[in-house]
Amino acid sequence: MGRQLAVIAVCGMLVLSGCAAVQFDVEPSSSNDSTAGDDVDGGDATTAAAPDEGNLEVHIINVGQADATLLRTDEETMLIDSGGWRDDGETVIDYLESRGVERIDHLVATHGHADHIGGHAAVIEHYETEKDGVGAVYDSGATHTSQTYERYLDAIERHDVDLFEVASGDEIPFNGTGTTVLNPESPGGEELHPNSVAVHVAVGETSFLFTGDAERETEAAMLDRHGEAVEADVYQAGHHGSDTSSAPEFLDTVDPDVAVVSSAYDSQYGHPHDEPLQRFADRDIEAVWTAVHGTVVFEADGETITVRTQHNATTDPLEIRDSDAATADPSDPAEERFTLGDASGHIAPVDARAGGPTGVTP
Repeated sequence: MGRQLAVIAVCGMLVLSGCAAVQFDVEPSSSNDSTAGDDVDGGDATTAAAPDEGNLEVHIINVGQADATLLRTDEETMLIDSGGWRDDGETVIDYLESRGVERIDHLVATHGHADHIGGHAAVIEHYETEKDGVGAVYDSGATHTSQTYERYLDAIERHDVDLFEVASGDEIPFNGTGTTVLNPESPGGEELHPNSVAVHVAVGETSFLFTGDAERETEAAMLDRHGEAVEADVYQAGHHGSDTSSAPEFLDTVDPDVAVVSSAYDSQYGHPHDEPLQRFADRDIEAVWTAVHGTVVFEADGETITVRTQHNATTDPLEIRDSDAATADPSDPAEERFTLGDASGHIAPVDARAGGPTGVTP
């Protein structure tokens, strides 16, 4: 217990001692005209160059009061977090099996809390023994003393999977995308939430932002470092929709069309909180919540993003908490609901709610 991360430098990143070091194409990001924005408070506003076209699927798996997100291109897969420890990866593995995922090329642990890495050990074990393996694991290096975290490290060592510590500016070689780490500022910090791994993933003109449990102070630091490069069409709301995250200034710069919340319907923490939902509404950001919409799938082609959900609940942030709980199995298919980036530049279809487009209606 209480294991410390011993690290050695590899290709501008760090690899966990005890795991094989490899020449991995991971480098600090550099300025790119197609992705760089104006600086905000001195931020360098750079993200990895995104391919002009391609297909990216983002699956926000309904894992209750936890996080698990599958990303797929035509070439590779990435899994960001893996659900809660009580489930021990069962829901995530069932979902991956149902979608025919044979290999996890990139496995990200945003931070060491058990509602984010609860299935990591099981996923690694399953894919290393029954499938085509796990390509690499990415971690902030902020350690934890829980048994869940220990099992996660044990699985990495047992199967000799490469573990890279990432930091702000690193590019993850997720083929078919431009993928940039926006947080932590440096690897190996002590606190978990401030060192949550935040990842920006882009294809063409479409982009997604995942921040784990990063809170307001960390959001402000990301703005200082990256400026408008945090901008994204789809934002997975930080800390399960808690008021500790999604600060006004951060939302103004990310400027998403959709915010998706991953939390339980009867969350013991009251997620999502009313305050961030109000901030979403004030900015005409549609809200999608796994607890009422079920598993959510975004399909991006570089120009538009199609949104699929299992349940056709409202996306009005001020009404979403009044919706019925999702009943679909997390692995059941999702149906197309609306599209981002249609010819009008708005969300389609549009309903009659005053103030503009609302996406899905009950």
